Amino acid sequence: MSGRTIDQPITRAVRGAVPGEDPLTDLHAFIEGLPKAELHVHHVGSASPRIVSTLAARHPDSKVPTDPEALADYFSFTDFAHFVEVYLSVVDLVRTPEDVRLLTYEVARDLGRQNVRYAELTVTPYSSVRRGIDEREFMAAIEDARKAAEAELGVTLRWCFDIPGEAGLPAAEETVRLAVTDGLRPEGLVSFGLGGPEIGVPRPQFKPYFDRAVAAGLHSVPHAGETTGPETVWDALRELGAERIGHGTSAAQDPALLAHLAEHRIALEVCPTSNVATRAVPSLAEHPLAAMVEAGVLVTINSDDPPMFGTDLNSEYGVAARLLDLDERGIADLAKNAVEASFLDPAGKARLNGEIDAYTAAWCAR
Repeated sequence: MSGRTIDQPITRAVRGAVPGEDPLTDLHAFIEGLPKAELHVHHVGSASPRIVSTLAARHPDSKVPTDPEALADYFSFTDFAHFVEVYLSVVDLVRTPEDVRLLTYEVARDLGRQNVRYAELTVTPYSSVRRGIDEREFMAAIEDARKAAEAELGVTLRWCFDIPGEAGLPAAEETVRLAVTDGLRPEGLVSFGLGGPEIGVPRPQFKPYFDRAVAAGLHSVPHAGETTGPETVWDALRELGAERIGHGTSAAQDPALLAHLAEHRIALEVCPTSNVATRAVPSLAEHPLAAMVEAGVLVTINSDDPPMFGTDLNSEYGVAARLLDLDERGIADLAKNAVEASFLDPAGKARLNGEIDAYTAAWCAR
């Protein structure tokens, strides 16, 4: 990564830092103001304690706490299966089109506060429609929130419709129908994904559904290699035509796979804190992010389900800066990786890259 400076790690003085100021604090301030894109962040999983408590108060039959402080304990996970259980309990709070609209707009507000200019939000319409929300009202709710977020908050949202893997092929059939049907498919939809547990949910079975989505002009972005080995990533590439990989953590175990990803510029959507919280990796110190970068893989930094993991995108950039030993320009390069790997149009990419360059130049010239 061109911005990395081995002779000036972030634990030492950082170029442009105010004399006597903690360089780590200064670097965090740089990250907070940096224009960013996020490519792996879940719709319901982005509901902050404020949003979750509001939804829980609307639906008092739920077991989800209404006290934002109690949610910190509720969002403590023993393993990935427990995370899925808690996640689905929050999904159950989204029961009406008004809930959908509130959630979507408030997630955009939280992204905007972090200077996220563009986000591809992973949405699971199957979960909402199955719970009784009319499919057309669901689409109208997310689209109304998307347009309002861009006009009022300056945040551009796009959708990835994902299959909840634990629900099997009926969920796949319903998700692809919602994604490709004319008059139903939302304007902001750009990609098709696959989430949920990986263990016991082989990727090849979803090939016909990804084929239909890709034929309809959507990009393929399945989760793979989060809690299973590199063969799951290979399956996502060979069977599902993956253009980006959600997580891909275990790819670091296979040098041939890393070389393939690097050669073909297939990005990994890396979510460091999430991987520790779900026990996909034992600790941040053992995270394979550095190995991915050293192999030349296009890595992007993302937050996954940020409130559930006690993080946000700014914090994840701070984690990445520590793991990769980056200065400000290195962090800016990491932000530009996300722009490159995004499904923004060329003009949008050029505009966001220009914002990143201008911000970084001004910061470093202080």
